[in-house]
Amino acid sequence: MKLLIVRHGDPDYAADSLTERGWREAEYLAERLAAAGGDHYYVSPLGRAKATASLTLERVGREAEECPWLREFDAPIRRPDRADRETITWDWLPQDWMAEERFFLPDRWYEPTALAEAGVKERYGWVVQSLDALLERHGYRREGRLYRALRPNNETLVLFCHFGVECVLLSHLLNISPMVLWHGLCAAPSSVTTVVTEERRQGVAAFRMGAFGDTSHLYRHGQSPSPAARFCECWGNEGERVD
Repeated sequence: MKLLIVRHGDPDYAADSLTERGWREAEYLAERLAAAGGDHYYVSPLGRAKATASLTLERVGREAEECPWLREFDAPIRRPDRADRETITWDWLPQDWMAEERFFLPDRWYEPTALAEAGVKERYGWVVQSLDALLERHGYRREGRLYRALRPNNETLVLFCHFGVECVLLSHLLNISPMVLWHGLCAAPSSVTTVVTEERRQGVAAFRMGAFGDTSHLYRHGQSPSPAARFCECWGNEGERVD
């Protein structure tokens, strides 16, 4: 089975929709996904993800199942340098989160005070349990860190969602701390991540990532990826985002 995890197009956060650039990205994405031959489609309830999915669904003549757990990961925390206000779980200064060894551990990353007080473990659990329920519907049951291939298949599932929750899904499928993925990866708007089962022994499956954050559909049309979600490459670069 193949999962295509798609981040929404360039966002207009105020309107919870897409910018003009984002709509172009969604159009190029739809051309790509129509050729990919998805069998089942799932979408976040947030407007920017639904808008992105709409052009693909229109092109292939399908509908998507709306999944609350695919919304952006929204367990707000108070990180050390901003203790006076809440912020998103997955945006810390490198010098702060890298100083905490537990953040690197798949089974302990949620223990530090800022995350424990915000109930991040419980929110994460809801998302990954919902993912596992979906995968079991399609023939793969989670057993420990692996999956039992109850009804092995070559279907393609397309999930339209958001960067933060994408890393949660990947952390569970690949057994990696989400803190490492949130801060070590960057999925550009409209990018496609591909994860595929490998059944090297009959009945036992593991997920393997074949591509992360692919934006070849944009380059095909001469469009560079949006810088949304990235910070400045070098301090002082004009027009690039700083913390």
